[in-house]
Amino acid sequence: MTLLQRYTAVSEPRHRAERPPGRRKSRWLAASTTVALAASLLGLTAPAANAVGETVVTLTFDDANADQIAAAAKINALGMPGTFFLPSGYMNRPNYMTAAQAKALQDAGNEIGGHSVTHADLAAVGPDELKRQVCSDRVTLAGYGLDIQNFAYPFASANDAAKAAVAACGYNSARGLGDIRSKVAGSETFPFAESLTPGDLYYTGAPDQLDETWTLADLKTLVTQAKANGGGWVQLTFHHVGTGIDPVSGVKDPLTISTDVFNQFADWLAGEETSTANTATPVQVKTVKEVIGGTTKPLVAGPPAPAPRTTGNLIKNPSLETPGLNGSLLPRCWQGGGYGTNTRTFSNVSPGHGGTATAAQQLVVSGYATGDGKLLPQLDTGECAPSAIPGHTYVAKAWYKAVGGVTQFDAHYRTSQGAWVYWTSSPWFAASDTWVQASWESPAVPADATAISIGLNLFANGTLTTDDYELYDKAGVKTFTDIPSTFLFYNEISWMANNLITTGYADGTFKPGQTLDRGMMAAFLYRFAGSPAIPAGPQRFPDVPTTHDFYNEIQWLASQNITRGFADGGYHPYEQVNRDQMAAFMYRMNGSPAVPATAPVFPDVGPGNGFYNEVRWLAAMGITFGFADGTFRPGASINRDQVAAFIYRYNLNFPKGM
Repeated sequence: MTLLQRYTAVSEPRHRAERPPGRRKSRWLAASTTVALAASLLGLTAPAANAVGETVVTLTFDDANADQIAAAAKINALGMPGTFFLPSGYMNRPNYMTAAQAKALQDAGNEIGGHSVTHADLAAVGPDELKRQVCSDRVTLAGYGLDIQNFAYPFASANDAAKAAVAACGYNSARGLGDIRSKVAGSETFPFAESLTPGDLYYTGAPDQLDETWTLADLKTLVTQAKANGGGWVQLTFHHVGTGIDPVSGVKDPLTISTDVFNQFADWLAGEETSTANTATPVQVKTVKEVIGGTTKPLVAGPPAPAPRTTGNLIKNPSLETPGLNGSLLPRCWQGGGYGTNTRTFSNVSPGHGGTATAAQQLVVSGYATGDGKLLPQLDTGECAPSAIPGHTYVAKAWYKAVGGVTQFDAHYRTSQGAWVYWTSSPWFAASDTWVQASWESPAVPADATAISIGLNLFANGTLTTDDYELYDKAGVKTFTDIPSTFLFYNEISWMANNLITTGYADGTFKPGQTLDRGMMAAFLYRFAGSPAIPAGPQRFPDVPTTHDFYNEIQWLASQNITRGFADGGYHPYEQVNRDQMAAFMYRMNGSPAVPATAPVFPDVGPGNGFYNEVRWLAAMGITFGFADGTFRPGASINRDQVAAFIYRYNLNFPKGM
């Protein structure tokens, strides 16, 4: 029987009860949380039943690695098909399959399945990103002329939401890993095979992925132990077949089976399939599609990526404070990366650039020979990576400490097909054992780019600590004619403007030395808070009518108990803000926390001052340092540039989350 002839016989699954808990993968969900559906609800067709006691082997290949083409030729020549799970964002790139190669595999009788757009951890993304990763992958692959029915979870990572998304996107099944007995320690009590009628179509069991430690005997055992124990379904998962050596870095991927071992196993498996001695307990090699059955469901489009913004900081979780999902050691919306021969270790460290209450991310590179290590905004389909506009330039900033080597910004962009590719790098920034800020303006974004990711790297043995990232579209960067780059609070005022907290004046100035009135102060704090919805309620202050420029901002300030007004019931919006009053406003904005016993004391702010504790708290948080003579000058009116410094430092200590 030829491989193409084999493809005409599709078999029907018979359902069994859900398997009990016990998967060894840490990201596995208990059986009670599955979303397995009956075949009638899935619209599966009714192919011929599998033989009683039959052992079915499925040869699956993950990640679209180009060295799988030769492996496919080997098994196809023996009359055996394979199932290739392809991340569409990896394709048509060096060392990965092209769309034409994938179509040729399908035309030869192999199955092509989905594997997400960017090989994402689907248990650690939000709902829109999840749908884009799963649905858009299928849509893109189908656009290459491929018939996509089944899916495999990257990293075998799934949860309720991921399984539901796979079903909703039109897949008939999804494969996990690490649930079937194998050579891997800890799997001794697991089943010898998955049922040919899987109880959970959206997390079908498979042995651990194969790597360079697996021998020919190990591979044979996966089949013979299933055959000796009642048969069932054994899905083998290959990544690289051959040397597995990256041609750029020269590093071998440990998820590699040598060509000799693979070919010997393929020859043996073909012999098992055709042996007349196996008629009582047959071994068959089938695709996932042949085992699961079913029709090809309509395509479902994922939600569009967020539209590009030209204003504000484009980085999600720029201060690295929000923890990652699913137990990730990296901050939310960030990922570690690198290439070449070196060891990269990432960790959260404290204090961060903002002070003792904040965290930073530390990268340690050791054993360096080639390549680099880096921290980047997540290379995804839109949840975290900033959408970009072709032809625009971007301004990247980050605070860092680099010990042992220089650092630089490393930039990547996402193509219209969802692939992430290297773009460019900035000039080097000098090593420093104290916090310094790196700043770089990128070249114009390439024509095919839909998003960018820019982060600092390290390309030597050493330690790189980073914090407080900024990324702005140059077209939306706000500058003021009276704030040169040499101005004392240039960074602070620029940050305020670029984060839409201040707009300056109509004549293009900021007027840094001008005092701040209480109306403008309310506007600054309200915008800093993200311009939230204004709670419904009556007019709070008689001297702030609804026609006042900052009526909503002052209403919000009162609703948050940041201001209480004066004894006469008014707010006095045009009255100047004193420095101790500003301390009180910021202290209340933080929820009126306890003041550390070690908080500094200024000689001109004694216990009798109405805002004694508020000023001490401001100093304890590093938001104010006072003047060179050691005083705070509580009764002095605060200038606009001083307020910019206060708000900027407040944000470093208490950055907003996701």
